[in-house]
Amino acid sequence: MSEEDRELEGIEEQEPVEPENIAEPVAEGESSLPPEVAEAVQEQGDERHWYVIHCYSGYENKVRHNLEQRIDSMEMKDKIFDVVVPTEEEIEVKDGQRRTVERRVFPGYILVQMVLTEESWYVVRNTPGVTGFVGMGNTPTPLQPQEVSGIMKRMEAEAPKIKVSFKVGQKVRIVDGPFNDFIGTVGEIDPERAKVRVMVSFFGRETPVELDFLQVEKA
Repeated sequence: MSEEDRELEGIEEQEPVEPENIAEPVAEGESSLPPEVAEAVQEQGDERHWYVIHCYSGYENKVRHNLEQRIDSMEMKDKIFDVVVPTEEEIEVKDGQRRTVERRVFPGYILVQMVLTEESWYVVRNTPGVTGFVGMGNTPTPLQPQEVSGIMKRMEAEAPKIKVSFKVGQKVRIVDGPFNDFIGTVGEIDPERAKVRVMVSFFGRETPVELDFLQVEKA
């Protein structure tokens, strides 16, 4: 068994985390939630919001699967509606080859759309791999609508983002065009136009050449 398989198996077998004040029985009429969470439940009422939860980096998809299974098994579909790992497509050049890869926008974080109640908080917080909600202190804080909209737009973008693996002053190799295989130095990067200006030695003179991001790679 590989080291990665052992780590994944460890997440599967991990016992749910028992947050403070949850395990002990409480008197009738009292909340078993930590005070700050109970206050957030009361303030946010029955409205659904998007929340951010923190998990083990690199295991976002596994934790999402764990949570979706718990939502089904504990019949929480009327309180927890969606679980999203924000990703975007990215084009990178490696060994002269272009390829499109899926990159996590926020490594170690997952978005959950839910109505915050004692039961829904408990289901999410005790999912194997989840380390907590993101918020002010220990208080789960919902995302603002414009924040959610911005994240969703990044995920739905039609054109893949181009990965920039170089910086100004760095040596790069040109991999396409008339200067193919020339080594040069990055002089300027234009993210808006996805262009890079490279200084190359041509007939003994330093010559600026404007190229697309995908036409160069780190030397």
